[in-house]
Amino acid sequence: MGKIKLNVLGISYSQTQSGAYALVLSEEEGNRRIPIIVGGFEAQAIAIELEGLAPPRPLTHDLFKNFAESYGIKLVEVNIHKLEDGVFFANILCDNGGQRIILDARTSDAIALALRFSCPIFTTDEIVEKAGIVLDFEKGTDFDAPAPAGDKEPDEKVEKSKKGNPPLDLSKKSMDELRSLLAESVSKEDYEKASEIRDEINRRSK
Repeated sequence: MGKIKLNVLGISYSQTQSGAYALVLSEEEGNRRIPIIVGGFEAQAIAIELEGLAPPRPLTHDLFKNFAESYGIKLVEVNIHKLEDGVFFANILCDNGGQRIILDARTSDAIALALRFSCPIFTTDEIVEKAGIVLDFEKGTDFDAPAPAGDKEPDEKVEKSKKGNPPLDLSKKSMDELRSLLAESVSKEDYEKASEIRDEINRRSK
């Protein structure tokens, strides 16, 4: 069974499940995309790493990384090895320098760790054939997964959506004000707001 390397393409609100997010993976050598529906906490753990944000306190995945590295354990690779009844199954390959161990993991957790350890993510030809779709995915565009699949067990419920704050008007803020707002948002662990501010800073820096 062939292995296909995947990259994390983006993450955005899912329009098919309230309170959920669509994590989109792309095959490295091809144009197929795999959408995976994840909950809000899982999306946050992935998004802050993609955005390069530094939380004032370590989140669960950061703690796992710090713990593993303190004991000489490395994350070698992540494998999404099964898709069954709309649920993706993954495992992580760990190496302590003398032994390699495979651990079962939720796909969202495995990907959050892969980003932190900078290790590759793989899946199988069968899964890409079954769940892969071809689309034009532009950064910042909400993604609507046509046939949502997730990494949760069937009896797990996706966190209910919370009322969002009105959109920020960042256009009139100076760069110094934006940087100050970014630091404040990170310190308050408001990563959704921090991501918006980071995007505005990146747009102006181009």
